[in-house]
Amino acid sequence: MSEITVTQVRSAIGTKPKHRGTLRALGLGKIGNTNTLPDRPEIRGMIARVPHLIEVGTTEPQGSTKANQQGQAAESVEIDDTEAESN
Repeated sequence: MSEITVTQVRSAIGTKPKHRGTLRALGLGKIGNTNTLPDRPEIRGMIARVPHLIEVGTTEPQGSTKANQQGQAAESVEIDDTEAESN
């Protein structure tokens, strides 16, 4: 499952109390604060309430690729020169 990185870029001064509460629920409170949250519908809904106050980015959790989960290096594919010359 991917994660969402949320950064507060505008002040909550003068906003509705519901918006300030949403920022708090996202783990934000001051300009420049950043929090990484799981990508779930509840979090997406909170982000939709305050898009004018935050910036959103997505990140993959560490070890998210199948090769990394199994502890193996990713395989590379080599092209055989004899096949390329025959075409």
